[in-house]
Amino acid sequence: MCLPERLEMIRSKEDLADLVAALCSDFKTNPTAWENDTLDRFLDAMQDWIRSSDAYYRNAGQECPELPTWRTFAEILCAARIYE
Repeated sequence: MCLPERLEMIRSKEDLADLVAALCSDFKTNPTAWENDTLDRFLDAMQDWIRSSDAYYRNAGQECPELPTWRTFAEILCAARIYE
């Protein structure tokens, strides 16, 4: 199952843990697909994406969550792999 499909299925902390495992595996097998391939770049992208997430949700026709869910955190992690 690809990462976007996994993201759609996040409903619990176990689902999120499975996604983190999938991200780890993806990084090991496909590192060139990751824009942010070091921890510092990944964390920088994560905080940048969090700060601009209102625009992401608005462009997707969704409301920005007031309270994050397991899926919100999953979205943050997935975005941090490629956010510039």
